[in-house]
Amino acid sequence: MLAVAGCSEAPEEPHPEANPLLFEIASADGEVEGWMLGTIHALPDDVHWQTSTIQRVVDEADYLIVEIAALDDSAAIGRTFNELATSPGQTDLTQRVEAELRPALRDLMARANRSDDDFSTTETWAAALILARVAATGDPANGVDRVITRKFAGREVREFEGALAQLGIFDQLPEADQRDLLEGVIAEVEQTLERPGRLRNAWLTGDVAILEEATRTGIMADPELRDALIVQRNRRWAEQLEDDLRESARPLVAVGSGHLVGEDSLVTMLQQRGYRVTRLGQ
Repeated sequence: MLAVAGCSEAPEEPHPEANPLLFEIASADGEVEGWMLGTIHALPDDVHWQTSTIQRVVDEADYLIVEIAALDDSAAIGRTFNELATSPGQTDLTQRVEAELRPALRDLMARANRSDDDFSTTETWAAALILARVAATGDPANGVDRVITRKFAGREVREFEGALAQLGIFDQLPEADQRDLLEGVIAEVEQTLERPGRLRNAWLTGDVAILEEATRTGIMADPELRDALIVQRNRRWAEQLEDDLRESARPLVAVGSGHLVGEDSLVTMLQQRGYRVTRLGQ
């Protein structure tokens, strides 16, 4: 999903050898039609992830498909966020979660230097995304989607959604699901602070088991949220991508790694459509 602001961090330990999820998409007769790369939206400066195989694919691809093409236009994305995120007359944020979670939410708000007053006009989904920044590690400028987009300067860059459509998914959630999102963020932040770097290292090494686990725990443990944030989006993307793959030009698809693992992944959906999808190594 849309990256939220993070901060730089000092490395806790040497980073593992890079082997992010990278897939080749071929037709039933074996002709290469495109590639898919799993991304992460923020990284420390010292993480080296651009393997020779990734660089080869970047060079060979004719165009790029990402979730949001204009990620570097943070001002425009911020305006879109603020337009969707604000509604008057919101209840105290601490009253929007179950009573047993309120102490943890207060602690999370304190870590973010926020209080209930700061969220008096903020919709619940937006508050959840703001508070998720507490556990953000790395710099969004190093996010793989941004780096890859810059590498396609001079070539076509398409997008599956754009900022308005992506944030609109959150904005259109029923309030009950928005509150589930907030409660999921509370749990995920606690887990991330306890085990910093775990998901980042899983992304870096392409650890499918951990990445798939992340699509079913925390926020994604809620079936409605998982359906809205992963499954339905993958279905829309797979349909759009199938049209793209019919063209002679070959795309590199760069989307969050959670969209490329599991039974509801883009990988599985393309395989069900008759494509051969093979993971590439270094």
